[in-house]
Amino acid sequence: MDSQSVRRYLPWLVALALFMENLNTTILNTAVPAIAHSLNVTPLSLKAVVSSYVLSLAVGIPISGWMADRFGTRRVFGTAVAIFTFSCLLCALASNVPMLVAARLLQGIGAAMMLPVGRLAIVRTFAKSELLAAMNFVIIPALIGPLLGPTIGGLIVHWLPWQAIFLVNVPIGLLTLFMIMRHMPDYRAETSRRLDVIGFVLLGSGIALLSWILEIFGEHRLDNTSLGILFLLSLALLATYLWHARHHLYPLLELALFRVRTFRIAVAGGFITRLGLGGMPFLLPLFYQIGLGLPAWQSGLLMMPSAAAAMFMKVISIRVLRQFGYRNVLMVNTVMIGLTISLFALVDSSTPLAFIVAISLAQGFFNSLQFSSMNSMAYADVSVEQASMASTIASSLQQLSVSFGLAFASIVAGWYLGDLPQSDRVAVTDALHHAFLTLGGLTLLSSLSFWLLKPHDGDNVSRGAVEK
Repeated sequence: MDSQSVRRYLPWLVALALFMENLNTTILNTAVPAIAHSLNVTPLSLKAVVSSYVLSLAVGIPISGWMADRFGTRRVFGTAVAIFTFSCLLCALASNVPMLVAARLLQGIGAAMMLPVGRLAIVRTFAKSELLAAMNFVIIPALIGPLLGPTIGGLIVHWLPWQAIFLVNVPIGLLTLFMIMRHMPDYRAETSRRLDVIGFVLLGSGIALLSWILEIFGEHRLDNTSLGILFLLSLALLATYLWHARHHLYPLLELALFRVRTFRIAVAGGFITRLGLGGMPFLLPLFYQIGLGLPAWQSGLLMMPSAAAAMFMKVISIRVLRQFGYRNVLMVNTVMIGLTISLFALVDSSTPLAFIVAISLAQGFFNSLQFSSMNSMAYADVSVEQASMASTIASSLQQLSVSFGLAFASIVAGWYLGDLPQSDRVAVTDALHHAFLTLGGLTLLSSLSFWLLKPHDGDNVSRGAVEK
């Protein structure tokens, strides 16, 4: 396979897969009422359609690295895209909720393999000095997905049967499969290692249980005692896995990677930062619609400036990191994110629309730089042999951070809102102001983790410096 052809088209096909995954997530939310009406169920009963996808995603990601090492990136990535595309067709053919849930479980399995294995192929194909540019290119279509998802979903539900929302991804999936056959490199480990079955059971069940608890948190399906017991059980399973991994020759996730300073700070330190960032998609629609009394369509439009600014930052982030380095950028940028989150505490019903748009633009701008920095720095000092393991660990913790961020935001919002009636917009707005300040404060504190970086950490990625 021509290496120039691979380098030219690989970012495109990984970007297409990521676009499908992000479009699928956002487009579904718009169609939930229509699906519920068509299947003669309540919208709340379709929560399983969302949670089933999250669960299979959480369980599938940890095994993706072993799969790629054992069977090769081309076969695993191609199979993942094929499963995802086929499951989209199955979702469209579902005639009841159990069939739809089963199809979404299969869809989550495909999605779980796409991002880690696609990222691994990028890391293995490009030199570290080219890694930031390649990753930025891959992320841009992923940012377009959430922009288009609600709009496309709304138009489809208005003009076409709800099944069409799942069929949108089928031609994209077929195009991606065609490109995979022609341009996907086939990387695999030089020596095959046995699957850590015990570790997979412990880690998979622990992550799945924890993800499910975070997914249903605050819905009162379980009493607090049962929820507490299940939470402790999930922590016990994860703690047992940590003990197992330290004593197993070939663990499912190689925790020794956390000894690499840049990887540890980018992944573990970034996890804390993502808690504040992950809560904003939950808080902002709540704030716009209940606090400010805006209609849903206007609330959706106010989310768009952030995504637009994020795409613009991807274009200039390489120059910013080359000029200032990872340590300076992450320290300052994390503070700026905390401040922009806190600025929403100044917004009320009398605030000019231009001010809200300006904050949203600033937030998208800084968030984009943050993700570019953390995602690329994670691989700065990771060897080629460790790349698949690094991609798997990073993807697993990123998936958990999404669930933790949403759960944390719901806890904070619930704490401040208490029993306030939704009709009292002034009180609701004031309560959500406190929630923004809490998330902003947490993000500000998380900037301290990046002080542990050294001035030249990541220069081989941002500035093309020779590794020492």
